[in-house]
Amino acid sequence: MDAMLEAYCHQHGILGGAEAQAALERFEVDLYETNGIANLTRVPRADFALRHILDSLLIVPLVPEGSRVLDLGSGPGFPAWPLALGRPDLQVCAVDSSGKMTNFLKRHPLPNLTVEQVRAEDWGVRDSFDFVTARALAPLGILLELCAAPCIIGGVIVPFRTPAEKPLMKAIDAEVLGLRLERVHDLPLPSTTIIRTFPVYRKFKVTDAKYPRVWSRIKADPIGGPT
Repeated sequence: MDAMLEAYCHQHGILGGAEAQAALERFEVDLYETNGIANLTRVPRADFALRHILDSLLIVPLVPEGSRVLDLGSGPGFPAWPLALGRPDLQVCAVDSSGKMTNFLKRHPLPNLTVEQVRAEDWGVRDSFDFVTARALAPLGILLELCAAPCIIGGVIVPFRTPAEKPLMKAIDAEVLGLRLERVHDLPLPSTTIIRTFPVYRKFKVTDAKYPRVWSRIKADPIGGPT
């Protein structure tokens, strides 16, 4: 295991067993073998541990024990797959619209991971998850609209964002979705200058049934204005 990843996992008590490490190695090999023909990732293999696995696991301290977790726009499984592997206490659902992404992910099953191929705005699942996240899905206003309905009242939406978006996080009218910005966490990616910013939006009321809108409306008139 990569030294930086190993140190982070040791700190948080995750991915310590031989079985988990073997699963991680199989995932890496398959990802890059498949990538040669299916274009699953643009991250070089030399950066896999840092930019895919360690980056995905930054969110671990923010996820309450036993949560039902939804990862929208998971791609080939980030952060859903590392999170499910590292936190067996969670029930994780990975959603992506691309069959090549979900088919790859289904080749690496975990007992606490489910995979759905569907567009988020068409899925229809509501009020089902304690913790909703997304790593590279869409601009913030669009992301919040897609994430709000599946989250339970009292649950949270915690996307992967950048420090530059902090003014937008405070300015965006998330209350139309039943969400309030509760706090913002800045977490450094170890041994880099990269800071991941995690805004925590708490759902305080049921999201209006009109959200999420059809994709053409979301794109034309995103919550928070032009992006």
